[in-house]
Amino acid sequence: MMIFDLSKQFPKEETYSLTDQIRRSSRSVCANIAEAYRKRRYEKHFISKLSDADSENSETQVWLDFSESCNYISKEQKNKLKSESQEIGKLIQYMINNPGKFGV
Repeated sequence: MMIFDLSKQFPKEETYSLTDQIRRSSRSVCANIAEAYRKRRYEKHFISKLSDADSENSETQVWLDFSESCNYISKEQKNKLKSESQEIGKLIQYMINNPGKFGV
């Protein structure tokens, strides 16, 4: 939600490009984790959806870099959000490496 709120300040000309991309990728992280959890009975599917979540999380980090480079967000904002994203990535990796702890 922080990314969504921050992206409201992006220029209008970015509505269908950077704004859309960063919102989609950041939302997809949560959606893929939810899908993984619902399919946790099937280890390969669980891990696959978590892998998708991890990929979307990495994509979000790239869009944060672009956002800073375009001067739409400050370096401090980017660093804070990337730090949180990296923590999310660690949690996703833990889930991938330990599926048995999540009912698989």
